[in-house]
This record gives sequence, structure tokens and C-alpha cells, in this order.
Amino acid sequence: MKTYPYIPYSRPFVSDVQLIENAKKFYKEMDSRRTIRHFSSKTVPKEVIEAIIKTASTAPSGAHKQPWTFAVVASVEMKKKIRAAAEIEEQENYNGRMSEEWLRDLAPLGTDQFKPFLEDAPYLIVVFKKTYEIHPEGKRKNYYVSESVGLAAGFLIAAIHQAGLCSLTHTPSPMNFLERILERPKNERAVLLIPVGYPASNAEVPDIHRKELDDVSVWY
Repeated sequence: MKTYPYIPYSRPFVSDVQLIENAKKFYKEMDSRRTIRHFSSKTVPKEVIEAIIKTASTAPSGAHKQPWTFAVVASVEMKKKIRAAAEIEEQENYNGRMSEEWLRDLAPLGTDQFKPFLEDAPYLIVVFKKTYEIHPEGKRKNYYVSESVGLAAGFLIAAIHQAGLCSLTHTPSPMNFLERILERPKNERAVLLIPVGYPASNAEVPDIHRKELDDVSVWY
């Protein structure tokens, strides 16, 4: 059985004062992150997207299997196809699939079945989870796939924001149309559709507020 060699790991010592400053600075930066639905068509260098995906791929994963694929869509024609298919699913969602409670919860955000951002944004990143690996000798199991891909998606969104761009986490359920349009292998399942780019000049976001620390944490 192959085992990984272990190598020394260390980080420079940081004082308590610097630790607190670092943590608060990063929180302040991430607290400014907002989901947007109005994107500029301004181009973004491919190198930026590549670096963002490499950052996402530094996320931990079960048995270090890294069970994810980030499919980057820049083609105008492909984005058009994705939008058309997504809006068909969303039409069904808003007119029958979603419960009345769900629709009431969404109402203050002003969302609907129309998704122009899927064509406006210069890139779409589709996050796929690999339910298993395909090798010449057969299937190989992946572990904690949903948890691992969830962590990578969080890294991805943080990296997009840190780079100076904006994103939207779009989940037009069911999402199997993405597997069909992008012709992904049978071991991949789409979990997130993320437009990435600059905000439009007239972009607005709802004036919402995040839960307080006491509402999201407990200490023992």
C-alpha cells in the first residue's frame, strides 16, 4: 500500500495581537462579500479564474480524493444554452415545485425564474462532485464527497471575492441539464452554478443583515 511521505510543516509565529488583527481584517473583508444578480460583461483574465480554481482545490477532502471538477464556461453559445435550460427548470420551480413557504421566504429578495446573469457574466463556473473515480481497472470509491465539495465551493467563493470579483451561487434544481449540456462523464453530478465577473454599473443588492455571533455559535 502506498503511503505519503511526511514532511515538516510550520508557519511563522504570530503574536496574539497580530492574530486578532488578521482574523478581524479577514472577517471585515469577507463581510463585504455579497451575492449579486447584475453582472458586467467586462472581460476577466483567464489567469485569474485559473488561480481561483487552484485556490478552491486546496480545500481538504476525504482521503485526499479531491472529488471535484470545476467546469469553466466562457462560450457565449454555451452560456445561452445553459440559461435557456436553467430557466425551464426555474419556471417549474416557481410555478409548482416550490412550497408556498419557500416562495414567501424568497419574496423579499425579489428573485424569479428569469436568469439573465447566466449570459451577462463573462464566466460561469459549474461545480461538479465526483461520486466515484473512473480508472481503467474499474471504479474507485470517493469519501465524504458532498462535504469535501462543499468545502471547496466555500474556498472558491472566498477566492472570487478576494480577487476583486463577484459571484452568485445558483442552484436551479434539478441540475442534470448541466451534465448533459457540458457532456460530463457519468460519475459527475452538478451541485453549483456560479456566475463570476464584475458587478454591473447599476448593480444593487438587498439591504440584508447577517445573524449575530450569539445566533450562530455556542461555547462550551
